[in-house]
Amino acid sequence: MAGLARLELNADETEKFQKQLGNILEFVEALQKIDISSVPDAAIDCSLTTNVLRVDEIRPSLTAEDVVRNAPKSSNNLIIMPKIVE
Repeated sequence: MAGLARLELNADETEKFQKQLGNILEFVEALQKIDISSVPDAAIDCSLTTNVLRVDEIRPSLTAEDVVRNAPKSSNNLIIMPKIVE
């Protein structure tokens, strides 16, 4: 796993993390043995998780010309921005 994560671990770190990963896997194995047959399928009320969307309505807004006219710098009906990536 350290190789996949491109971590350079020394021998002590490798041993330490192997023990920790083993402990985690043992804990997961213990969790899998727990009887959860009496637990409801969902812990939350699914009716509360629906998206509330508003209806799209056409409303007045600025025209493209107004936007370009208000820009500090423009050319060919496009807004010119300062270069931020080299």
